[in-house]
Amino acid sequence: MEQPNNNYIDQLSGDNLEFKAKMIAILKRELPEEIEIYLNQMRNNDWAEAAQCVHKLKHKISILGLEKSYYIAEQFETQLKNKNTVLHSDFEAILEVMQQFVQEL
Repeated sequence: MEQPNNNYIDQLSGDNLEFKAKMIAILKRELPEEIEIYLNQMRNNDWAEAAQCVHKLKHKISILGLEKSYYIAEQFETQLKNKNTVLHSDFEAILEVMQQFVQEL
């Protein structure tokens, strides 16, 4: 599985360490919240809302440089809209890797 990185954050912030710290703080705060909302929607079999959560999480996936994972998230979002959860375990694995990486930043 591909590994997250902070290349995009580094590019975006340049030499502005304060901006970089703010970006990381936002990721650390928002990612666990968004994951929890997603998991709740999945537990409730609310596929439309879960698809919206996946859509939001795709932005975090992109920020962390996970190109292949972004493609999986796009597919999963579409599948959820059709009440298909085949990629659920793949998507959860992506979320776990992201969460571990963000906690270590």
